[in-house]
Amino acid sequence: MKYLSNKNGFLGIDNDVNFKEKVVVVPFGLEKTVSYGGGTRNGPKEIIKASHQVELYDEELHCEPYKKIGIKTLKPFKIDKDIKKALKKMSDINQEILDKKLFPITFGGEHSITPGCIAPFVKKYKDICLLHFDAHADLRESYNGEKFSHASAIKRCLDHKNVSIISFGIRNISQSEIPFLKKNSSRINIFWAKDKNKWDLKKFKKMIKNKTVYLTFDVDGLDSSIMPATGTPEPGGLLWDETLDIIRIAAKNSNIVGADINELSPIKGFNSYNFLVAKLAYKILSYKFLY
Repeated sequence: MKYLSNKNGFLGIDNDVNFKEKVVVVPFGLEKTVSYGGGTRNGPKEIIKASHQVELYDEELHCEPYKKIGIKTLKPFKIDKDIKKALKKMSDINQEILDKKLFPITFGGEHSITPGCIAPFVKKYKDICLLHFDAHADLRESYNGEKFSHASAIKRCLDHKNVSIISFGIRNISQSEIPFLKKNSSRINIFWAKDKNKWDLKKFKKMIKNKTVYLTFDVDGLDSSIMPATGTPEPGGLLWDETLDIIRIAAKNSNIVGADINELSPIKGFNSYNFLVAKLAYKILSYKFLY
Protein backbone atom coordinates (compact mmCIF):
# COMPACT_ATOMS: atom_id res chain seq x y z
CA MET A 1 0.00 0.00 0.00
CA LYS A 2 1.34 3.42 -0.98
CA TYR A 3 0.58 6.28 1.37
CA LEU A 4 0.39 10.03 0.96
CA SER A 5 2.76 11.99 3.16
CA ASN A 6 1.25 12.90 6.54
CA LYS A 7 1.15 16.52 5.41
CA ASN A 8 -0.91 15.71 2.30
CA GLY A 9 -3.10 13.05 3.91
CA PHE A 10 -6.16 13.21 6.15
CA LEU A 11 -5.82 15.98 8.77
CA GLY A 12 -2.65 17.37 7.13
CA ILE A 13 -0.39 16.43 10.03
CA ASP A 14 3.20 17.72 9.96
CA ASN A 15 5.61 15.24 8.45
CA ASP A 16 7.85 15.30 11.51
CA VAL A 17 5.15 13.52 13.50
CA ASN A 18 5.91 9.81 13.72
CA PHE A 19 3.30 7.31 14.79
CA LYS A 20 2.42 3.69 14.18
CA GLU A 21 -0.87 3.81 12.34
CA LYS A 22 -4.03 2.13 13.53
CA VAL A 23 -6.20 3.65 10.78
CA VAL A 24 -5.96 3.70 6.99
CA VAL A 25 -8.04 6.23 5.05
CA VAL A 26 -9.04 4.92 1.62
CA PRO A 27 -10.06 7.55 -0.96
CA PHE A 28 -12.40 5.75 -3.35
CA GLY A 29 -14.28 8.20 -5.56
CA LEU A 30 -16.43 5.68 -7.39
CA GLU A 31 -19.20 7.39 -9.37
CA LYS A 32 -21.09 5.06 -11.68
CA THR A 33 -24.79 4.94 -10.80
CA VAL A 34 -25.75 8.38 -9.45
CA SER A 35 -29.37 9.13 -10.32
CA TYR A 36 -29.66 12.88 -9.66
CA GLY A 37 -26.82 15.25 -8.72
CA GLY A 38 -23.30 14.11 -9.62
CA GLY A 39 -19.85 14.93 -8.32
CA THR A 40 -19.26 12.18 -5.75
CA ARG A 41 -15.99 11.27 -7.49
CA ASN A 42 -14.61 14.52 -6.07
CA GLY A 43 -15.75 13.76 -2.54
CA PRO A 44 -12.60 12.06 -1.20
CA LYS A 45 -10.12 14.73 -2.26
CA GLU A 46 -12.34 17.52 -0.91
CA ILE A 47 -12.81 15.74 2.43
CA ILE A 48 -9.04 15.35 2.75
CA LYS A 49 -8.45 18.96 1.71
CA ALA A 50 -11.02 20.27 4.22
CA SER A 51 -9.60 18.05 6.98
CA HIS A 52 -6.46 20.20 6.99
CA GLN A 53 -8.60 22.91 8.61
CA VAL A 54 -10.12 20.67 11.30
CA GLU A 55 -8.90 21.48 14.82
CA LEU A 56 -6.87 18.52 16.06
CA TYR A 57 -7.77 19.07 19.73
CA ASP A 58 -11.13 17.63 20.78
CA GLU A 59 -12.72 19.61 23.62
CA GLU A 60 -15.04 16.69 24.45
CA LEU A 61 -12.22 14.16 24.74
CA HIS A 62 -9.64 16.58 26.20
CA CYS A 63 -6.82 15.55 23.87
CA GLU A 64 -5.59 15.49 20.29
CA PRO A 65 -7.01 12.10 19.30
CA TYR A 66 -4.84 11.62 16.20
CA LYS A 67 -1.78 11.21 18.45
CA LYS A 68 -3.40 8.22 20.14
CA ILE A 69 -4.72 6.75 16.89
CA GLY A 70 -2.19 7.13 14.09
CA ILE A 71 -3.75 7.74 10.69
CA LYS A 72 -2.32 7.10 7.22
CA THR A 73 -3.98 7.94 3.90
CA LEU A 74 -3.66 5.82 0.78
CA LYS A 75 -2.47 7.53 -2.37
CA PRO A 76 -5.33 7.98 -4.86
CA PHE A 77 -5.40 5.27 -7.51
CA LYS A 78 -7.29 4.49 -10.70
CA ILE A 79 -10.79 3.10 -10.22
CA ASP A 80 -12.03 0.62 -12.81
CA LYS A 81 -14.97 1.73 -14.96
CA ASP A 82 -16.61 -1.67 -14.52
CA ILE A 83 -18.49 -1.48 -11.22
CA LYS A 84 -18.00 -5.16 -10.33
CA LYS A 85 -14.25 -4.84 -10.85
CA ALA A 86 -14.22 -1.60 -8.86
CA LEU A 87 -16.02 -3.24 -5.93
CA LYS A 88 -13.59 -6.19 -6.07
CA LYS A 89 -10.72 -3.69 -5.84
CA MET A 90 -12.38 -2.07 -2.82
CA SER A 91 -12.78 -5.47 -1.19
CA ASP A 92 -9.12 -6.38 -1.85
CA ILE A 93 -7.91 -3.10 -0.33
CA ASN A 94 -9.91 -3.59 2.86
CA GLN A 95 -8.77 -7.20 3.05
CA GLU A 96 -5.15 -6.05 2.95
CA ILE A 97 -5.84 -3.45 5.64
CA LEU A 98 -7.52 -6.03 7.87
CA ASP A 99 -4.64 -8.46 7.31
CA LYS A 100 -2.37 -5.79 8.76
CA LYS A 101 -4.74 -5.52 11.77
CA LEU A 102 -5.60 -1.93 10.90
CA PHE A 103 -8.93 -0.06 10.79
CA PRO A 104 -10.16 1.01 7.32
CA ILE A 105 -12.29 4.09 6.75
CA THR A 106 -13.27 4.71 3.13
CA PHE A 107 -14.19 8.08 1.68
CA GLY A 108 -16.55 7.68 -1.30
CA GLY A 109 -17.78 8.06 -3.89
CA GLU A 110 -21.32 6.83 -4.12
CA HIS A 111 -22.94 4.45 -1.66
CA SER A 112 -22.54 1.50 -4.02
CA ILE A 113 -19.03 1.13 -2.55
CA THR A 114 -20.33 -0.38 0.70
CA PRO A 115 -20.91 -3.99 -0.45
CA GLY A 116 -17.29 -4.00 -1.65
CA CYS A 117 -16.10 -2.43 1.60
CA ILE A 118 -17.76 -5.01 3.85
CA ALA A 119 -16.87 -8.15 1.87
CA PRO A 120 -13.75 -8.98 3.95
CA PHE A 121 -15.61 -8.25 7.21
CA VAL A 122 -18.36 -10.67 6.25
CA LYS A 123 -15.74 -13.38 5.84
CA LYS A 124 -13.87 -12.49 9.03
CA TYR A 125 -16.75 -12.25 11.49
CA LYS A 126 -19.53 -14.73 12.30
CA ASP A 127 -22.07 -11.90 12.47
CA ILE A 128 -21.76 -8.24 11.57
CA CYS A 129 -24.19 -5.39 12.13
CA LEU A 130 -24.24 -2.42 9.77
CA LEU A 131 -24.90 0.88 11.53
CA HIS A 132 -26.42 2.73 8.59
CA PHE A 133 -27.05 6.48 8.32
CA ASP A 134 -29.06 7.45 5.25
CA ALA A 135 -32.10 9.22 3.87
CA HIS A 136 -32.88 6.14 1.77
CA ALA A 137 -33.41 2.50 2.69
CA ASP A 138 -31.33 1.35 -0.34
CA LEU A 139 -33.17 -1.98 -0.35
CA ARG A 140 -34.06 -2.12 -4.06
CA GLU A 141 -33.06 -5.31 -5.84
CA SER A 142 -31.86 -3.11 -8.70
CA TYR A 143 -32.26 0.42 -10.02
CA ASN A 144 -32.22 1.43 -13.67
CA GLY A 145 -31.22 -2.15 -14.46
CA GLU A 146 -28.14 -2.11 -12.18
CA LYS A 147 -28.14 -4.45 -9.18
CA PHE A 148 -24.99 -2.77 -7.81
CA SER A 149 -26.63 0.67 -7.86
CA HIS A 150 -26.27 3.09 -4.96
CA ALA A 151 -30.03 2.52 -4.48
CA SER A 152 -29.34 -1.19 -3.87
CA ALA A 153 -26.30 -0.84 -1.60
CA ILE A 154 -27.88 -2.17 1.59
CA LYS A 155 -29.78 -4.90 -0.28
CA ARG A 156 -26.44 -6.17 -1.65
CA CYS A 157 -25.00 -6.16 1.87
CA LEU A 158 -27.98 -8.19 3.09
CA ASP A 159 -27.26 -10.81 0.41
CA HIS A 160 -24.88 -12.07 3.11
CA LYS A 161 -26.91 -14.01 5.68
CA ASN A 162 -24.67 -12.97 8.59
CA VAL A 163 -25.36 -9.24 8.05
CA SER A 164 -27.99 -7.27 9.97
CA ILE A 165 -28.82 -3.56 9.75
CA ILE A 166 -29.69 -0.74 12.13
CA SER A 167 -30.61 2.32 10.07
CA PHE A 168 -31.04 5.92 11.20
CA GLY A 169 -32.66 8.80 9.35
CA ILE A 170 -34.55 6.91 6.65
CA ARG A 171 -37.24 9.05 5.04
CA ASN A 172 -37.43 7.59 1.54
CA ILE A 173 -38.44 4.08 0.65
CA SER A 174 -40.12 2.78 -2.50
CA GLN A 175 -43.18 0.55 -2.51
CA SER A 176 -41.13 -2.22 -4.11
CA GLU A 177 -38.84 -2.34 -1.07
CA ILE A 178 -41.61 -2.89 1.49
CA PRO A 179 -42.11 -6.67 0.97
CA PHE A 180 -38.38 -7.33 1.47
CA LEU A 181 -38.36 -5.10 4.57
CA LYS A 182 -41.32 -6.95 6.09
CA LYS A 183 -39.91 -10.37 5.25
CA ASN A 184 -36.56 -9.50 6.86
CA SER A 185 -37.80 -7.56 9.89
CA SER A 186 -35.61 -9.65 12.19
CA ARG A 187 -32.47 -8.42 10.37
CA ILE A 188 -33.49 -4.83 9.62
CA ASN A 189 -34.23 -2.24 12.29
CA ILE A 190 -35.07 1.27 11.09
CA PHE A 191 -35.22 4.43 13.18
CA TRP A 192 -37.41 6.42 10.80
CA ALA A 193 -36.72 10.12 10.47
CA LYS A 194 -40.43 10.92 10.86
CA ASP A 195 -40.27 9.45 14.38
CA LYS A 196 -37.10 11.29 15.41
CA ASN A 197 -38.72 12.93 18.43
CA LYS A 198 -39.75 9.48 19.70
CA TRP A 199 -36.46 7.65 19.16
CA ASP A 200 -35.49 5.55 22.17
CA LEU A 201 -31.68 5.57 22.21
CA LYS A 202 -31.72 3.31 25.28
CA LYS A 203 -33.35 0.72 23.06
CA PHE A 204 -30.64 1.33 20.46
CA LYS A 205 -27.98 0.84 23.13
CA LYS A 206 -29.43 -2.57 23.97
CA MET A 207 -29.73 -3.50 20.30
CA ILE A 208 -26.09 -2.76 19.54
CA LYS A 209 -24.57 -3.95 22.81
CA ASN A 210 -21.46 -6.11 22.28
CA LYS A 211 -22.06 -6.40 18.52
CA THR A 212 -19.41 -6.27 15.82
CA VAL A 213 -20.32 -3.16 13.86
CA TYR A 214 -19.45 -1.70 10.48
CA LEU A 215 -20.51 1.96 10.18
CA THR A 216 -21.73 3.19 6.79
CA PHE A 217 -22.64 6.86 6.54
CA ASP A 218 -24.42 8.31 3.52
CA VAL A 219 -24.24 12.06 4.11
CA ASP A 220 -27.77 12.54 2.76
CA GLY A 221 -28.82 11.04 6.09
CA LEU A 222 -28.10 14.51 7.45
CA ASP A 223 -30.77 17.17 7.08
CA SER A 224 -30.49 19.11 3.83
CA SER A 225 -30.22 22.36 5.81
CA ILE A 226 -26.72 21.33 6.95
CA MET A 227 -25.86 18.97 4.06
CA PRO A 228 -27.11 20.11 0.65
CA ALA A 229 -23.88 18.92 -1.00
CA THR A 230 -25.16 15.49 -1.93
CA GLY A 231 -26.90 13.94 -4.92
CA THR A 232 -30.35 13.72 -3.31
CA PRO A 233 -30.57 16.21 -0.41
CA GLU A 234 -33.62 15.47 1.72
CA PRO A 235 -35.32 17.59 4.40
CA GLY A 236 -36.19 16.07 7.75
CA GLY A 237 -32.87 14.39 8.48
CA LEU A 238 -30.30 14.21 11.26
CA LEU A 239 -28.59 17.23 12.75
CA TRP A 240 -25.02 17.30 14.04
CA ASP A 241 -25.46 16.75 17.78
CA GLU A 242 -28.01 13.95 17.48
CA THR A 243 -25.75 12.22 14.94
CA LEU A 244 -22.85 12.30 17.39
CA ASP A 245 -25.10 10.97 20.17
CA ILE A 246 -25.81 7.85 18.10
CA ILE A 247 -22.18 7.26 17.11
CA ARG A 248 -21.04 7.82 20.69
CA ILE A 249 -23.44 5.17 21.98
CA ALA A 250 -22.22 2.73 19.33
CA ALA A 251 -18.56 3.41 20.13
CA LYS A 252 -19.10 2.87 23.86
CA ASN A 253 -21.19 -0.28 23.56
CA SER A 254 -20.05 -2.18 20.47
CA ASN A 255 -16.91 -3.01 18.53
CA ILE A 256 -16.77 -0.78 15.44
CA VAL A 257 -14.39 -2.53 13.05
CA GLY A 258 -14.58 -0.38 9.92
CA ALA A 259 -16.42 2.51 8.30
CA ASP A 260 -17.22 4.38 5.12
CA ILE A 261 -18.56 7.86 4.45
CA ASN A 262 -20.08 8.47 1.06
CA GLU A 263 -22.25 10.58 -1.27
CA LEU A 264 -20.58 13.95 -0.70
CA SER A 265 -20.97 15.94 -3.93
CA PRO A 266 -18.88 19.06 -3.29
CA ILE A 267 -20.35 22.43 -4.26
CA LYS A 268 -17.75 24.88 -5.51
CA GLY A 269 -17.30 27.75 -3.09
CA PHE A 270 -19.17 26.07 -0.23
CA ASN A 271 -16.38 24.42 1.72
CA SER A 272 -18.38 24.18 4.96
CA TYR A 273 -20.05 20.98 3.73
CA ASN A 274 -16.72 19.33 2.95
CA PHE A 275 -15.49 20.47 6.37
CA LEU A 276 -18.51 18.93 8.09
CA VAL A 277 -17.75 15.53 6.55
CA ALA A 278 -14.05 15.79 7.45
CA LYS A 279 -14.93 16.58 11.06
CA LEU A 280 -17.46 13.76 11.11
CA ALA A 281 -14.75 11.33 10.01
CA TYR A 282 -12.40 12.58 12.75
CA LYS A 283 -15.20 12.22 15.33
CA ILE A 284 -15.96 8.64 14.25
CA LEU A 285 -12.29 7.68 14.61
CA SER A 286 -11.90 9.55 17.89
CA TYR A 287 -14.92 7.87 19.46
CA LYS A 288 -13.88 4.46 18.14
CA PHE A 289 -10.40 4.57 19.64
CA LEU A 290 -10.89 6.70 22.76
CA TYR A 291 -14.13 5.31 24.17
